Amino acid sequence: MDETENKSEVARLMRQIELEYEAAQRGMYGFAAGAAKHEFITARMENMGRCHEKLITLVGEQEAVKTLAQALEQAGNEPTPEKEAAQ
Repeated sequence: MDETENKSEVARLMRQIELEYEAAQRGMYGFAAGAAKHEFITARMENMGRCHEKLITLVGEQEAVKTLAQALEQAGNEPTPEKEAAQ
């Protein structure tokens, strides 16, 4: 994989982590209850873990941790129609 493809894959994984985290947050505060809610959130966290493992293979462990932290920080900070309507 060349450097451009590597950067593109890292960006894709970061975005996937953001989306999984946001979904888990919505699941935590959504209307579902009990085991279904727990299973949904667990699945999102497991998906984030798989993305993190892929990041480790692409950029190494230290950089993968930084990238994960950055993705989590960015999650929820991007403008969406719902957020814009609330302002």
